[in-house]
Amino acid sequence: MLRNRPRASFGGMEPDDYRRISYETWEAMAPGWERRRDYIWETSRAVGEWMVRELDPVPGDTVLDLGAGPGDTGFAAATLLGESGRLISTDFSPDMVEVARRRGAELGHRNVDYRVMDAERIELESDSVDGVLCRFGYMLMANPVAALAETRRVLRPGARLALAVWGPPERNPWAAIGGRMLMERGHMPPPEPGAPGVFSMGSEERTRTMLEDAGFTDVRIEEIAVRFTFNDVDDYVSFAVDTAGPFAMVIRGLPEGERQTIEGQLGEAFAPFVADGGYELPGVALAAVTS
Repeated sequence: MLRNRPRASFGGMEPDDYRRISYETWEAMAPGWERRRDYIWETSRAVGEWMVRELDPVPGDTVLDLGAGPGDTGFAAATLLGESGRLISTDFSPDMVEVARRRGAELGHRNVDYRVMDAERIELESDSVDGVLCRFGYMLMANPVAALAETRRVLRPGARLALAVWGPPERNPWAAIGGRMLMERGHMPPPEPGAPGVFSMGSEERTRTMLEDAGFTDVRIEEIAVRFTFNDVDDYVSFAVDTAGPFAMVIRGLPEGERQTIEGQLGEAFAPFVADGGYELPGVALAAVTS
């Protein structure tokens, strides 16, 4: 049974309105994620590899990848499943699913099913998969505890979930600095308690509690450090516009003068992270495995 929890706030929106806007946002992000796929994977490769290693899939297993985006974490598992195994690569954005499908074809994977799927309403039978992966997905969902409970429902007894979310904002300046700047200049509202977002599961305590609320009783969480490198502020802004969800949508809609002002402020804020003629912005992911 789920514990009594305060209702998540969506900035005045109903949950279904949030889901609709999130869907539209990630459909719009799909082309950028395809262009930046190599960079995204290489930057967070340690996270994806940790997840697959802890999931420990074996030939013949069925593994479900939720919120798969371009699909790389799941593809790392697919190579271990063999011809008798199956990866189900899913996203709630149809365009993201097509990005993954194209990448899977490039890699020659023949043991992958591609499906449009809402993680809060997983269209699979109970006790039907041997493992679930979700890299940076649950934190953005309208009801992550419902999605986690659905995850537990479809896992076979003793099967594992491996997930990753971003840690707290003070340890992720690659995302926090730009978001804070947009809030200070009135372009984005401050995050509300319980609202989905990049840092909504940013503490080990909160992530563990949400997993336990969903019925998982054996949870282990580790921190994984990453580094985002950029040639200059223009490179950072270009990456953000291509990939950064709600942040990207705000930047895309700014007048040119305001965008230039923000870029100047970013240059000042990034000064502590100068390295090799560009910037190295640190980040920390929380990676969890359950059984």
